[in-house]
Amino acid sequence: MEETLEKPFKSTPKAGMPYYWKVILVFTLGWVFMYADRTILNPIMPILAKEFGINNAQLGLINSVFFLAYAVLQIPAGTLGDRLGRKNVLVPGYILFGIATAFTGIANSFFMLLLARIVTGIGEGTYYGPQYALSSEAIPEKVRTVGTAVINSGQAIGISLGYITASTLTLEHGWNWRIPFYIMAIPTIITALLIWFVIKEKPRKFNVEARGADTKKGETQKTSMFALFKNRNLSLTFIMVFCSLYGFFAILTWLPQYLQTERGYQGSDVGFISSLVPWASIPGALFFGYLSDKFGRRKPLVYILVPIAALSIYLVVYTQSDAAMMFALIVYGLTGKLALDPVLVAFVADNAPKEAYSTAFGLYNFIGMSSSILAPYITGYLVDTTGSMRSGFFLAMILLFIGLAAMIFTKEKPRTRTA
Repeated sequence: MEETLEKPFKSTPKAGMPYYWKVILVFTLGWVFMYADRTILNPIMPILAKEFGINNAQLGLINSVFFLAYAVLQIPAGTLGDRLGRKNVLVPGYILFGIATAFTGIANSFFMLLLARIVTGIGEGTYYGPQYALSSEAIPEKVRTVGTAVINSGQAIGISLGYITASTLTLEHGWNWRIPFYIMAIPTIITALLIWFVIKEKPRKFNVEARGADTKKGETQKTSMFALFKNRNLSLTFIMVFCSLYGFFAILTWLPQYLQTERGYQGSDVGFISSLVPWASIPGALFFGYLSDKFGRRKPLVYILVPIAALSIYLVVYTQSDAAMMFALIVYGLTGKLALDPVLVAFVADNAPKEAYSTAFGLYNFIGMSSSILAPYITGYLVDTTGSMRSGFFLAMILLFIGLAAMIFTKEKPRTRTA
């Protein structure tokens, strides 16, 4: 199956670069602007609180409604991608996300801000399942985890880009908070067009044949969803990704405000310190992705990464030393969600049927991103209740250990080591 999937891409090479590297680079760029959009909001949350007269729970709600819309789209986008074509779902959604990013800057009330973020979440929600389906088909299995890690590095670059852009322009230079949204919308729409023209996709009839001629119309989704949930490895991986993303989005949403309100940092320092996590995650993801492909195992890396990430989250808010806090952020970047995700994505690809990749990845991301709906609001509520970020980050640490416990019950067959 895999050799057949790659054959169309190898038949018409236009340059020396292998097609799968073009896929990796274009989808990396796609994640850059996805995460830049998500993080340009976070450094300016104190400004939004003053302008719209809202509390921390309501600030968290801005991100929660975005992630609600994003998560709800995961399964429909995945299944539509499998049926109608991945690009036909992904690209229009990405264009919508770019337009909605610009409209976020136009919002003149808390309600309009919520509405703009909901539409942005809908647009971004079409990306994950179709993207990883296309890349998993195109990238050879022997380098799949590393390829996924490179694609995921776009998330890290985007986080840093969003943090630094917003904190430098608004906190450092005093520009209006709306301007970063206008700026980010332009390259976002350009990236959508780039995806459309660079990425190739097999004719739809090829996918239909792969499912089996005896499959009745309408049965594929029902059967594949049931099979995915029955697969113990997949179900337990879904628990792990939920717990991993909860901690990640608690940090992603609230770290800039924590640095300002509880650590006393101001201006561009907020963006640069917050960026320690994504900067550290790039070498971490590549290194652990290489180990995963080299030795053909996923679970041992989960056992290493998750406990270290959990303890680093604890240290961020419980140490009094700024140097120790920054060290903990770097360690979390090296071992946290962005480093763990390529390993989990590869584990999903190892266990899911290839003809249901888009659905499997959509389901994986839906369950994972469901935690992102809860994390911003719950953390904000705990801050309002306790007056400190500590309780919210402590909860994130506990959930990581719960996810680790779930992964103990997965079964992994040793794979052939790569040369």
